Amino acid sequence: MKFLLIAVNAKYIHSNPAVYSLQSFAEEAGRQHMEITEYTINQTAADILADIYSKKPDVIAFSCYIWNWEIIGKLLPELNKILPDIPVWLGGPEVSYDGEAIMGRFPSVTGIMLGEGEVTCKDILDCYLCSRDASMREYELALIKGILYREKEGKLVKTGERERTDLNRLPFPYVGVLNRFQNRIIYYESSRGCPFRCSYCLSSIDKSLRFKELAKVQEELTVLLEGRVAQVKFVDRTFNCNHVHALEIWKFIKEKDNGITGFHFEIAADLMTETEINLLKSMRPGLIQLEIGIQSTHQAALDSVCRKMDFDRVKAVVAELRENNNIHIHLDLIAGLPYEDYGTFRASFDQVYSCRPEQLQLGFLKILPGTPVRHQATEYGIAYEESPPYQVLFTQWLSYEELCRLHKMEMMVELYYNSNQFMNTLKVLETAFSSSFQMYEELAEFYEKKGYYLVSPARSYRYEVLLDFALAYDGANADCYRELLTYDLYLRENCKSRPDYALDLSLYQDQIWGFYKEEAENRKLLPHYEGYNAKQMVRMTHLEVFRYPVDAEAGKDKTNKSESPIYILFDYHKRNALTKEATVLRIDILFDAGK
Repeated sequence: MKFLLIAVNAKYIHSNPAVYSLQSFAEEAGRQHMEITEYTINQTAADILADIYSKKPDVIAFSCYIWNWEIIGKLLPELNKILPDIPVWLGGPEVSYDGEAIMGRFPSVTGIMLGEGEVTCKDILDCYLCSRDASMREYELALIKGILYREKEGKLVKTGERERTDLNRLPFPYVGVLNRFQNRIIYYESSRGCPFRCSYCLSSIDKSLRFKELAKVQEELTVLLEGRVAQVKFVDRTFNCNHVHALEIWKFIKEKDNGITGFHFEIAADLMTETEINLLKSMRPGLIQLEIGIQSTHQAALDSVCRKMDFDRVKAVVAELRENNNIHIHLDLIAGLPYEDYGTFRASFDQVYSCRPEQLQLGFLKILPGTPVRHQATEYGIAYEESPPYQVLFTQWLSYEELCRLHKMEMMVELYYNSNQFMNTLKVLETAFSSSFQMYEELAEFYEKKGYYLVSPARSYRYEVLLDFALAYDGANADCYRELLTYDLYLRENCKSRPDYALDLSLYQDQIWGFYKEEAENRKLLPHYEGYNAKQMVRMTHLEVFRYPVDAEAGKDKTNKSESPIYILFDYHKRNALTKEATVLRIDILFDAGK
């Protein structure tokens, strides 16, 4: 018997914790019959279909989510043609709340696991292992709680609701399989459920909130730390809703830090205590990532979706957490909420942008099956896509045209802000506009009018386009923008091909070479390059000349041109753990040219 668990991930770097949890639970119960296969949505349906066929399964189960439902929907009818007698089961949030309609759409589907699947999936496996014929199997399926299945005559049967699983019963799903997660994200849960009832979220349906015992969490995290995995992403919906639970885990992570593994948490910032903030501020740079869902600062919009959030407190907490430059902070916004129009969303964007997170996600409301907001869509005049991701098309407050403008603006935020490649240039460029929102809005229109490519094989293209944009809107300060872009470029990479907009360094070659010769002899600023000669250090670092104080926050005045050259050394051996930027040193050139 081969029970094939199929995950179709959004990217290769992602993994699917659900299928590993199903398999490990069954194996602990002595059932060694489940096999996992993972694909990505970037593969063709034909290739996935052929691979599934080659595995010769006896039962198939798909893990269904908003990002993979489209391709699974393509696979289901074709599987029935090439494997007509193989039972096919579905599970996951995408199919748990509209099961009858899905079974009607796909008559070849045997059944759906509703809600949590570990115990349910093991019971289904037992049914196929033990039942001798179809009539006996139907009888045994009727005894399994938490499923919707199709009888032989085609009638749909929904069994009773299954009790929520005690998380401490679940075995650790990654024992013995960490080698499968090289260069991939490990997803981990220490709790299920959420204390909040945001009406656009599936967590609002599950009223139970459960936590793993701290001893079990610490034991499992030890396995991941000893395995030196790169990234662990906690999938807890609001990690810090239980202060004791969160604080003890954070203390453990700090104490056991291996210098490699990073941890990602989704938190409610306004719940943070000073004890928690101070602990996080003491962490190794890059050890912790925090995702904070703000969604909107417009109170009427928040009230309409039952979201509780104190933005003033959030802003203060984010400012505190950023003080030591050691925590990667990701803030979320949602466009399309009820009562949020273009003007109030503009205000939300500007307020959240002012927090200066490492990442700012401009998302769009999704009307998910089963959520309260889907039942209220007509009341709010919300139109949305009929297929995943069920994204809002317009509301009575925000038109389709306005949402299209926001989608274009989202791309600019992704390309320029979230890439972290243009941060110094953007901070100065913003001063040419009435707000940060206007800058990205105008940049999106600039791209469209000029016919620029949104996807380009060369990153240098983005720098050139941003320079064109800056010159179009603030051309009087062209030289300053050229130098800011040069500075941003060399912060990220030691370019072998020098951009056309960069300053001509031919007049400064003697001074630059003189610095490296002196450094090779005395090792004052680059002691960690011991053993390398001047020519080697020239290739491994970069010394640039500027005429504007591009490296100083206080000195970023577009008209503040220096009377003498400013020499800045970019050291790529030492990079910022959060931004991956090179370490920069301002150099005093004290020798004459040619010395």
